[in-house]
Amino acid sequence: MKTSIATVSLSGNLKEKLEAIAAAHFDGVEIFENDFLTFDGSARDVARMTADLGLAITLYQPFRDFEGMPGELRTRAFDRVRRKFDLMRELGADAMLICSNTSPAALGGIDRAADDLAELGQIAAERNIRVGYEALAWGRFVNDHRDAWEIVRRADHPNVGLVLDSFHTLARKIPPSSIRSIPKDKILIVQLADAPALELDVLQWSRHLRNMPGQGDLPVTDFMLAVAATGYDGYLSLEIFNDQFRSGAPGFIALDGKRSLLALVDKVKRTQPGLYASVPELPPPTSVDGVEFIEFASGDEEAADLEKLLETLGFHRAARHRSKSVALYEQGDIRIVVNTEREGLAHSSYISHGTSAYAVGLKVPDARRTIARAQALDAQVFRQKPHEGEVELPAIRGIGGGLLYFFDGEGALAHIWETEFAREKTKAPRAHLTRVDHVAQTMSYDEMLTWILFYTSIFAVEKSPTVDIVDPGGLVRSRVIENKDGRFRLTLNGVESRRTFAGQFIERSFGSSIQHVAFEAADIFATADALEGAGFQPLSIGPNYYDDLQARFDLTDDFVAQLRARQILYDRDGGGEFFQMYSPVFRDGFFFEIVERRGGYAGYGAPNAIFRIASQRRLLSSDMPD
Repeated sequence: MKTSIATVSLSGNLKEKLEAIAAAHFDGVEIFENDFLTFDGSARDVARMTADLGLAITLYQPFRDFEGMPGELRTRAFDRVRRKFDLMRELGADAMLICSNTSPAALGGIDRAADDLAELGQIAAERNIRVGYEALAWGRFVNDHRDAWEIVRRADHPNVGLVLDSFHTLARKIPPSSIRSIPKDKILIVQLADAPALELDVLQWSRHLRNMPGQGDLPVTDFMLAVAATGYDGYLSLEIFNDQFRSGAPGFIALDGKRSLLALVDKVKRTQPGLYASVPELPPPTSVDGVEFIEFASGDEEAADLEKLLETLGFHRAARHRSKSVALYEQGDIRIVVNTEREGLAHSSYISHGTSAYAVGLKVPDARRTIARAQALDAQVFRQKPHEGEVELPAIRGIGGGLLYFFDGEGALAHIWETEFAREKTKAPRAHLTRVDHVAQTMSYDEMLTWILFYTSIFAVEKSPTVDIVDPGGLVRSRVIENKDGRFRLTLNGVESRRTFAGQFIERSFGSSIQHVAFEAADIFATADALEGAGFQPLSIGPNYYDDLQARFDLTDDFVAQLRARQILYDRDGGGEFFQMYSPVFRDGFFFEIVERRGGYAGYGAPNAIFRIASQRRLLSSDMPD
């Protein structure tokens, strides 16, 4: 598999873009014309730079408004393309993209367009250049790859081929199956892009909101299955017009791009074995059986406050590490680790972010294979030499520089809690909490697409549509990553305004991090009563919420009174019910949530978020000094 990316996909000047592309180990690059025109060197300088970086120039693009022009405009179009061909020879580029005409002066007609391309092919052949014709989704007469292919077929010139672009096909809902009948040697290059599912003008959608395969909602895998069925084995190239990417760090965006292509081809191979046989096999996407533990980094004083909060939630200190300042709290199948070491990554995380949930342990079938897949997809493997008597935990870097640890039932990993921890006899009353329901990670909105791709490429999970969470300080964009059985659930919350409650959390904790952890209760009413006896004070919800709740769901007076007395929030979907209650805000905006799902409720209580946020903001305001 040969990979390429268009320079328009990244921010920076041409030199910065090329260096980022090379660092992400792409094989080639499409030079977007504006990037070259604004470069302060010559075409030969660009040729040397790309060669020194080990990159092939896969396309020079785009050439606009060529075919079907009348009279003098046609003559000028051919003059323009000859000059571009001369430039390409200096660049060392041997392929040009011709996009379908959008000019109001253009004339229609497949034969007219084919004649123009045939004549162009002869001019290109004299310079040893190939041209690829692409149907823009907003082209005046040609906006469908089937029409573009018919024009190329009729042109019937060896130097004229077809450019296939997933966005232009899928945005117009054109069946990609029609690609299967195109001869592979007539496909010049395949460009790939995804996009969120939106009802927008297709030009605006394309120019501002494309993203990497796997980050959006288009059926890019179906497109690629059709391409692969032709036997095409040329470059797979990313052409991404995205406002966020053009303002982001080019190195990170380029790495995302390479990861997206690796994951896409892997998905194609698994969907239809036998395709891309020459591409090395990756370990399969990892299924997650649940959360093994949540680890907090803290200092001694703050840890005492955190441990007190955990005790009011019904946790008991079950064990202490045999050689480190680390305590283990348990309840049901939930393990919370509080790390107050003064060295190592946990201490560095505490110094950087304050008390924070910096690590999550996940139960997986095979920890080593999980690491192998993550590493193949350019995730950063974390290694910290264990002390004597300790088990080395397989881990990768996650959000905010934190860690994802992997546990399986094999070898030393299966016995780590007994090997490294000394059990204690003290035991507090339980509160009927059973497991971790979900973990919520808060980040800048600019990071969301990166982390969506990170999780969906490594793990066997699906992503939900975006939900807008209304905060008095602005919107928070939320997406859920989860597996089919609900044993692994993440909510990713993207912050656009630092005035939101989530934005303030990022600001106070100096970066993206886990903002809350939700525990599942077997019976939330029994849990609430047990917690009250343990001294737990739930987040206070305003009285207007309960009055409105009764009207919305036609609930009985007695039922609403029970909810109100315990500060429990309620939601309902087609077949199930959802109950939520929250801890007070801890330190910089972290909190715990307790939930109960009944009747197959699959959501996360999004309608209740505005009420929870209002209460949390009031609580934080009351804690602020005058």
